[in-house]
Amino acid sequence: MSKRQSLLLLPRIANATALVTFALVSAACGSKAADAGANAAAEKSKPSAFTVTDAQRARLQFVTIAPVAFRPNTEVTGTVAFDGDHSTQILSPISGPVTRILVQVGAQVAAGQALATVSSPDFAVAVAGYRKAIEAWRNTQRILKLNEQLFQNDALARSQLDQSRTDAAAAAADMDASMQLLKALGVDDSTIAAIRDGKHTGPVESAIRAPIGGTVVEKLVNPGQLLAAGATPAFTVANLNSMWVLANVYERDLAGVHRGESVEIFTDASPKPISGTVDYIAAVVDPGTKATTVRITANNAGRLLKRDMFVRVNIRAASDRNGLVIPVAALLRDNDNLPFVFVVKADGTFERRKVTVGPRMSGQYEALTGLVAGDKVVADGALFIQFAENQ
Repeated sequence: MSKRQSLLLLPRIANATALVTFALVSAACGSKAADAGANAAAEKSKPSAFTVTDAQRARLQFVTIAPVAFRPNTEVTGTVAFDGDHSTQILSPISGPVTRILVQVGAQVAAGQALATVSSPDFAVAVAGYRKAIEAWRNTQRILKLNEQLFQNDALARSQLDQSRTDAAAAAADMDASMQLLKALGVDDSTIAAIRDGKHTGPVESAIRAPIGGTVVEKLVNPGQLLAAGATPAFTVANLNSMWVLANVYERDLAGVHRGESVEIFTDASPKPISGTVDYIAAVVDPGTKATTVRITANNAGRLLKRDMFVRVNIRAASDRNGLVIPVAALLRDNDNLPFVFVVKADGTFERRKVTVGPRMSGQYEALTGLVAGDKVVADGALFIQFAENQ
């Protein structure tokens, strides 16, 4: 090879050498990065541990987990409603204007008591119909008696007597139907008796009456207001000695709630809890809140519970059971909102331990998984360890 050819090959050899060197360096760097990533992943997979100074440890409170007997509680919220079995909204039974209001909100009324009076052409038609039905019945009765005498004297055929009896029965049925219509419109018995006896009753008004006894909690009409029969709400009457509390229980707590369990109802209106009983658990879930409505019948002798009041509810299980419990202060949550506690290890360090818990009850949670009897967990001071660990 000539000297000139050797000089031409030198740049090519240099480029090849550089490429080989770059490849070797890249491979070495890649190997180091992979090792670093593997070490980081291994480090992350290790259970976290944290230690504190003796002065800091003296300020912490520790609880040793042991099986105990407890009565599970379910703490939820709810709203107050009238007892649907002892309250009703009263609709006007007749169309027409209100002439008088006889009671005001807060009045105690008995079943059948008049709450307001209404004047209506329909009412006048009903009275006239009753008068006509009475006269028709009396007339058929007279004809029937006459025909019975004629039949006994062989002056009337059997078929004519049977027709008279049929007419009398039909007239009696019409009269009874007319009387029942007046009662449905709220006419009292004395006025009906006066109409039946043919006495002058003057302008007769229909009355809106209370179907049950209780307290008038709503007055929805005023004098002169025009009412539509069977459509216009006039009053609401309720027995306030008992109320319903409609509690919202979510799926995670639903298994611990049963019909007949005792309940404590807490409200800012009372320094003491109000007692109640679980009466009904709904068969459907609210599509908006995803909660199940649990109906509670509450004693309201003190009249402290009001409709639409917001309350806190503590549902107590009917019997005790054994299990592991942890203080509320011991339970923390990570960045994914998953619950955990700090467990004291044998070497004195603190380790995070993921747990699952049941409903809160009297400052404690039932530990369902993650802990065993003998584990020592941090109660007061657990939040400090979480903060210090993240620094």
